[in-house]
Amino acid sequence: MAQFVRFCVNGGVSAGIHYGVYVLAMQFIQIDIAYSIGYIVSFIYNYFMTCYWTFHARPTWMRLLGFSGSHVVNYLIHVVLFHLLTVWGVHRLLAPVLVLMVAVPTNFLILRYVYKKR
Repeated sequence: MAQFVRFCVNGGVSAGIHYGVYVLAMQFIQIDIAYSIGYIVSFIYNYFMTCYWTFHARPTWMRLLGFSGSHVVNYLIHVVLFHLLTVWGVHRLLAPVLVLMVAVPTNFLILRYVYKKR
């Protein structure tokens, strides 16, 4: 349970970084591109905090590979849901919040497998 709480806190900070970069960038570029830039910036922060704080593990190339793989799935969920929600008329400031409600639990399950001690 403590691990899930740390994951949620770290995810909340990562989501805040993602959202902040997205809101700032969408002032200057297309919202889909701004959303992706926010995702990339938060990914870098998220990897190191997931290793050190959430799962108390050292960053390794294998973990980076697993983390990246989980985030490919996570990114696809983000992009597809974000696009669908905005096409369906959900406001561009609300859509990312709704996406997180699906993406966060999915990503936790994938990452828990990646970081689980064998």
